[in-house]
Amino acid sequence: MDKQRKRNIQEAILAALPLMLGYIPVAIAFGLLAKNTGLSLIDTFLFSLIVYAGASQFMALDLIIAGVATGNIILAAFLLNLRHLMMSASLSLRLKKVKKPILPIIAFGITDETFSLLSFKEGDLETPYVLTITVLAHLTWAAGTILGYLVGEILPSSLQSSLNIALYAMFAALLFPHFKINKKILLLSIITAIIYTIIYSINIFTSGWDIIIGIILSSAIGVIILNKEREVN
Repeated sequence: MDKQRKRNIQEAILAALPLMLGYIPVAIAFGLLAKNTGLSLIDTFLFSLIVYAGASQFMALDLIIAGVATGNIILAAFLLNLRHLMMSASLSLRLKKVKKPILPIIAFGITDETFSLLSFKEGDLETPYVLTITVLAHLTWAAGTILGYLVGEILPSSLQSSLNIALYAMFAALLFPHFKINKKILLLSIITAIIYTIIYSINIFTSGWDIIIGIILSSAIGVIILNKEREVN
């Protein structure tokens, strides 16, 4: 292993540690809720291993409890995860000398959290750096899910309830530090919240589509805001 690759891997491990620590309570919460929903251990594990999308997994559990048909659950998860196509396309422009067979592997490992972590790294993204972060995050999520399924019931009920907000807390922990770096990110976050609140309140779109449309509108506004900042600089 050359020095550059080794340095990339070491940097990625250090960068991924906070993300892994954030994944554990959320994954435990999912494992616990999946068991309470009636899923088997193997189904719960495969859920996190194959679907690997926290928001969609929690949404799917709610739909399962509501008795929604399997096809509708798959469609809802697909719509909710369409944002990952844009995330993967965005990061692909910054990948340096990546081999084409590796691109699907990297794309599969992109989540909201890994995208946030990678997008704020300056310069080109080395393949070892990206793979290390995505693989560590994926393994942590799957392991945390199993842990939650196996030991979740021994946790106090108050702690079980608090785990339900762990996903939102992790999003906040990833986003808030960047407010100090760039005020435009804070402005864009507020605009995004307002847009989604309006779309959700008017209740025209079905569940899943409201999120997708909110993402598209917010992304378009974000491109305008950030492009103006680059022009000024």
